[in-house]
Amino acid sequence: MQERTRTMALRALLVAAAAMAGAELLAQADITITPIPEPATEIDIGFALPSASAVSVPSAPDAWGGPRSGSEATLSDRVVDYRIEATLDPVKHTVDGRQTLTWRNRSGQTVRSIYLHLYMNAFKDAGSTYFTEQRAAGYRARIAPGEWGHIALRSVTQGGAKVGWSFVQPDGGPATDQTVVRFDLPAPVAAGASTSIDIAFLTQLPRVVASTGYFGSFHLVGQWFPKIGVLELPGERGATRARWNVHEYHHETEFYADFGRFDVKLSAPKGYTVGATGELQGTPVERGGMLTHHYVQGDVHDFAWTADQRTAPPLRATWSAPDGAQVQLSVLFPPDRAASAAPALKAATDALSYFSKTLGPYPYKTLTIVVPPLNADNAGGMEYPTFITVTGHEKVVPKTADAFDLDLVTIHEVGHSYFYGILASNEVEEPLLDEGVNEYWNQRMLRDTGRKTYRGPPLLAKLGIAPGFESFDVERHEAAPGEAADPLGQNAHMRVKGIGPVYVRGATMLRDLEQRIGKEATERAFKEYYKRWKFRHPSTADLRDTLAEVSGQRAAVHAAFAQQVYGTASVDDRIARLSSEPEAGAWRTSVHLQRRGAAVAQSLLVKFADGSSETVLWDDQKKMRTFSWVRPARAVSAELDPKRQHYLDASKLDDSRTLAPDGSASRRWTGELAAFFNILFSLIATV
Repeated sequence: MQERTRTMALRALLVAAAAMAGAELLAQADITITPIPEPATEIDIGFALPSASAVSVPSAPDAWGGPRSGSEATLSDRVVDYRIEATLDPVKHTVDGRQTLTWRNRSGQTVRSIYLHLYMNAFKDAGSTYFTEQRAAGYRARIAPGEWGHIALRSVTQGGAKVGWSFVQPDGGPATDQTVVRFDLPAPVAAGASTSIDIAFLTQLPRVVASTGYFGSFHLVGQWFPKIGVLELPGERGATRARWNVHEYHHETEFYADFGRFDVKLSAPKGYTVGATGELQGTPVERGGMLTHHYVQGDVHDFAWTADQRTAPPLRATWSAPDGAQVQLSVLFPPDRAASAAPALKAATDALSYFSKTLGPYPYKTLTIVVPPLNADNAGGMEYPTFITVTGHEKVVPKTADAFDLDLVTIHEVGHSYFYGILASNEVEEPLLDEGVNEYWNQRMLRDTGRKTYRGPPLLAKLGIAPGFESFDVERHEAAPGEAADPLGQNAHMRVKGIGPVYVRGATMLRDLEQRIGKEATERAFKEYYKRWKFRHPSTADLRDTLAEVSGQRAAVHAAFAQQVYGTASVDDRIARLSSEPEAGAWRTSVHLQRRGAAVAQSLLVKFADGSSETVLWDDQKKMRTFSWVRPARAVSAELDPKRQHYLDASKLDDSRTLAPDGSASRRWTGELAAFFNILFSLIATV
């Protein structure tokens, strides 16, 4: 830390200057800056560990200010206030911004330095942590010379006094990484006090990459402004002392920030359609060929926007929430992707209805949906508060793979409005709470609403003969059941197999847990999780304990989390042998079971020749188990997991046995294959 010498006289001048410069602004923001006495000693505030992952200790009851009852003045305990004025140059693809950031020190100690994210610097050059990790993972940068992006700090002041700043690498990344900056404050911030920092910056957008950037006149402006890190307190997400949670921008990670209020004025050339996080304030103001659009949104932790001169007239609608609240939806799309607008709107309203019913109310008044143009598809499939991007297609025909993809991506991004947006879990350290839980809830919606997952070749899909699969069956296939390379609770940037398994294996694990504790109990528990932890940054342990408490099945929930979230256990039970032999005028049937993985509660169904059956539960820690019956009829078959509760089982092929050879399965697949080739050869013959 740099040595700084201050006199009490200088401190008084700085505080007075800050008060005069920001009095009107702070009055509008309802935030007070208090004089800061010089403390006798300085206590260093460290960083969250680079390896920080799923938290196993539940948060304190009063973490993040305690549960939000709804009677408070604001939905969240607002920690930060952003007032930004920004101007887009669509030719240079730059955003010229001025920002006043007002931050409240929630801790019980004086803060002398604060840390901010400059995420756009991940795309500054190949020396960033992002691209260093991308190369190590075998990927190549898709940014050509002259298409890189960055964010430059032009000036940083506190109450008129210059703020010293330097780049840091909290996770030990390359010294060339500039995605985290430290501000050394002339006037420290006392416990419970607030301060305002004025920042002038210039953001150069890259060609579309990682869900931000430009293509032609299309601009998706995400992670574009200096954003303060999160100062976590003891009892919050496993913290035992105050710490800065401000990770570098890693490949395959996303974001984590404090709740606050955004007041943003965006200027773009007249003729450009603008959409953004929050509510538009009045009619845009024209001046010098530019239109200034004023957006305000409280109780969110990020802000993104788009501008494009090729946008068609937006598709707008109003969705009525179950509690009577009205949400204004807007779909922004280019003319050549008009076919995607109505399906995206329908999927979004369906998702809002489902999540509001099964989790809790959507608390905002707007939702903007952006369909990117051709050649900007990397901008699709991204979520920000009240603002999402989806996939787009020139032509969408019902029951095609494209139609299903648009449907699913839209549902997925609306789901993020809850798990990323309202609950605001840490996507860097605990991606399961966002991507895994959201993927489970998306597939749950597909299942509950009767939607099929189409994965057939596009040609067959257009002919109407592509197979449709149940949603969780596809998840099981992609999850590659068996022993995992990483715990589901591993952070996003240190995973051997990357972020993909968090989605599919996470969804499959939660689906299996639902099968164990029951659908109704699962939904009741998630409703409580949402109610208890909205606007409060819950941890993995907070989710685990809420599910255990509300379902009343603590042992089952804790076992599932221990095996799959905090560990890498496999599930691999099988029927080793089935026999049924004559004995004293009856038949002795024995089923020998073998366990090669973690202990889970397994049902065994045995069917007999007289039509009767036996069902028993195998729910102990033994690696081998034999069940026997003496009955007047011979056994026909034995089946483990007849209700298919365990999709994480390494193989379902060894779950059942019959005494007599059964060729029905092979005949069925032979017939299916023959039919497929008959159709294929017929198509070839007509070409």
